[in-house]
Amino acid sequence: MYAFVDRPVESLCNGGRFLLWAMRAWVLAAGRGQCPPQMLYRGFTAAEARGALPDFHIAMALLAGDAVETLVLAPMPCLQISEDEAILLGLWRDFSLGSAANARATLALLAKGDSVGPIAKAMGAAADRLAAAGFDMPALAAGAMTHQESSK
Repeated sequence: MYAFVDRPVESLCNGGRFLLWAMRAWVLAAGRGQCPPQMLYRGFTAAEARGALPDFHIAMALLAGDAVETLVLAPMPCLQISEDEAILLGLWRDFSLGSAANARATLALLAKGDSVGPIAKAMGAAADRLAAAGFDMPALAAGAMTHQESSK
């Protein structure tokens, strides 16, 4: 989390910016009463990550509905990463690094107990699919990014 909180969005690698955009857009769509997967479909398709969208949606929906406290994401044009966004980006990174135990421990603080397993499963699957689409998920923060990162 501390790798991300209060940092500029531009400090994220391409995959991190995409993930932040997707989380903010999901919250925006849900808040407007629109179907988040429908609103995100073109972006995920353009990034060749369409296969990650169902699991991403499940994870976000479970987090939105079963969080102990409401998670607050910044508006789309915000140039800083908020605290809750930093926590979520840290979770995505942990799942991509195979640190499911760390991620589950964090999720246990964020979500109701019986939701932790399904959220972890959906986040892990989405992270795997994003990685398969070429996203360098372990390097979500630019400081960990290498010059060999894909364009996604």
